[in-house]
Amino acid sequence: MATPRSAGRYRWRHCVVGSSGLRCARRPFSSSRSNTTLHSLNLGGHISTEPRINDRIRVPEVRLVGPAGEQVGIVKIDQALQLAREHDLDLVEVAPMARPPVCKLMDYGKFKYEAAQKARDSRRNQTNTVIKEMKLRPKIDEHDYETKKGHVVRFLKAGDKVKITIMFRGREQSRPELGFNLLKRLADDVTEFGFIESAPKQDGRNMLMVLGPTKKKTEARLDEKVERDRRMAERAAAQEAERQLEADMRAQAPSVAAKKKRGPADNMDPDIDL
Repeated sequence: MATPRSAGRYRWRHCVVGSSGLRCARRPFSSSRSNTTLHSLNLGGHISTEPRINDRIRVPEVRLVGPAGEQVGIVKIDQALQLAREHDLDLVEVAPMARPPVCKLMDYGKFKYEAAQKARDSRRNQTNTVIKEMKLRPKIDEHDYETKKGHVVRFLKAGDKVKITIMFRGREQSRPELGFNLLKRLADDVTEFGFIESAPKQDGRNMLMVLGPTKKKTEARLDEKVERDRRMAERAAAQEAERQLEADMRAQAPSVAAKKKRGPADNMDPDIDL
């Protein structure tokens, strides 16, 4: 017997027997109830990435490692917790997938602090490749060329790559050698700070070339830090020398006696007989 197409959208509710035979009432299928049931069955929560410590370790025995890294051996969990309390340390599960799990006695708060410091230092020292861009024209003026070259040198000193773009307009497109010669001149001028990483090539109306720095990003940052510290030391030394000079000048100056307060009689002619 074929099932009606609409049967899948209804749910049997109840059946009664009457004079005309068996009658069953149907009601529409409610998807919200099924969704609610599925949501109620989803009992999962946030999965913690923190290791289990102390009383959260629920295994009968563990392989214990001492505070200095020495191997204690396989001990009962109660004995491991007792040792942690005696040393005023935490019992941390470092290898939960091992059989039995490996636990270590350590100061968990200090361990988390040192791990956060290492992560912050690694993020600070990581290098991100940055490509700067400098655009020139084939008939660029000499002063403008020197200014652009100064920017390129500054980028290369900072450890960044530089993409040089020569823009052609109109009839300049029929003279690509102008752009090539300009790029070659620029590469020769900055050869102390960078090298040609990508040779000049034509790209539509433009000609491109990429210069790479001779120093890595970390080395450039280190040199910049050393230079900054040197300037700060020189500035502090100059200020200290200036203060010392002022102090010596005040010490060598003769003491000026206190002047007598002048009155009205001091302004009169001494020959006048009062």
